[in-house]
Amino acid sequence: MFRSLQHEQLNYEKFKTHEAAKLSVIDYLAFYNDRRSHSTLGYQSLIEFEREYFRDAD
Repeated sequence: MFRSLQHEQLNYEKFKTHEAAKLSVIDYLAFYNDRRSHSTLGYQSLIEFEREYFRDAD
């Protein structure tokens, strides 16, 4: 995940403040967990995969 963060987000931005960098990382984490598809999870997001996993576990 940290490699993705560096490659997909941080390499392309210049931050003026520490707070701006922090908000950028928070935004990326929300994207990574909620919307970014993962090939190892059948092209689902992490949230979709967890919902399905726990629904099937009941």
